[in-house]
Amino acid sequence: MKNQKQAYIYAGIAVLLWSTVATSMKIALQNYSFLQLLFWSSATALLTLGILMLATKKYVNLAKLPARAFLKSAIYGAINPFLYYIVLFKAYELLPAQEAQALNYTWPIMLSLLAVPLLKQKIGFKNVVAIGISFIGVLIIATGGNLINLSFTNGQGVIFGLASAIIWALFWIFNIRDERDELSKLFLNFFFGFIYILIALLLTSEIVFIDLKSWGGAIYVGFFEMGITFVIWSIALKKSITAAKVSNLIYLVPFLSLVVIYFVLEEPIGFPTIIGLFLIVGGLTFDKISFKQLRFKGGE
Repeated sequence: MKNQKQAYIYAGIAVLLWSTVATSMKIALQNYSFLQLLFWSSATALLTLGILMLATKKYVNLAKLPARAFLKSAIYGAINPFLYYIVLFKAYELLPAQEAQALNYTWPIMLSLLAVPLLKQKIGFKNVVAIGISFIGVLIIATGGNLINLSFTNGQGVIFGLASAIIWALFWIFNIRDERDELSKLFLNFFFGFIYILIALLLTSEIVFIDLKSWGGAIYVGFFEMGITFVIWSIALKKSITAAKVSNLIYLVPFLSLVVIYFVLEEPIGFPTIIGLFLIVGGLTFDKISFKQLRFKGGE
């Protein structure tokens, strides 16, 4: 019981931290381009993960890994953090924070759909209904509630938002089959991903500081979105009697995020966003499609 209480504490901390990152992304993107934000945030995440590798002495395991393990991380790093966060940050650049985070939160739906061809999972009638409910929520958010004309408020932003969900779902399906230690593979993925990010930035722009507020937002995203929070969530799952006991808390993230967005960014929360988000989360909880057969974003 003691471990379960600790699991809830760790999970609660992770949920609260993840609820703040959408706001931090928008703050950083006020002056940074999405690629500049990605450079500073991924550098912060890599440094954080490196310190954790040293503190846990897991760096000694890196020398024991076969060459194919580094090749795998070189490939995975191209997906996450490189491609995934480029697409996600672009979505946040184009859309209000409330819409971008809601569309990105559809990744469990994409996970369930992609698991059919890639993991040979089966989808029953209940799964189809759950996915349908969630997609209605997506349409409400994407059209600003104008379902009759299907006029998207920002079509390009919607595409990037949904694409980020698809990319993350694909990455996590690949990650399921990777049996390496979570911290070690996350560090290696970010090591290679940061190299790609640095090359992309130097080819298209240059490294800039701009101002303390934007830089601080980028550092915050790197530390809490990409780095330490994943570790906190993993601890919660390991301490919990079952993953399901803490996994359901993750449904609080998008709603708490709306509260932070409203008070910090002073971004009016649209009624279509609230209804759409309830439908998205409602579809997920209807059949628990993200936790029944597959692992969650923060590990298992």
